[in-house]
Amino acid sequence: MTDLEFMDLAEKLLLAVERSCDDINEASDADIDNQRSGGMITLTFPNRTQIVINLQKPLHEIWMAARSGGYHYRYDGSSWQDTKGEGEFFACLSRAASLQAGIPLTFAG
Repeated sequence: MTDLEFMDLAEKLLLAVERSCDDINEASDADIDNQRSGGMITLTFPNRTQIVINLQKPLHEIWMAARSGGYHYRYDGSSWQDTKGEGEFFACLSRAASLQAGIPLTFAG
């Protein structure tokens, strides 16, 4: 994968995270604050916990830091998969966000 291909796919993922936050906030009382700065999104929950998602361009990876741990994702040709076999990015983000928010949340790509 070239740097340009990575950035295109990664940008789509970040936009999907932002869109999902907006959809979740409209449909529930989750009240997730999402702040974007370049290639990084910080999700802040009402209990002040955070999930940080950022791009690692030299490695062609997306990293996520949550209370449950740190995760690295690589694109496998169809989806962003955890490098240690923990699953697909949006499923993992949904799990981590649900834990931190204390209510079921679903993020989608």
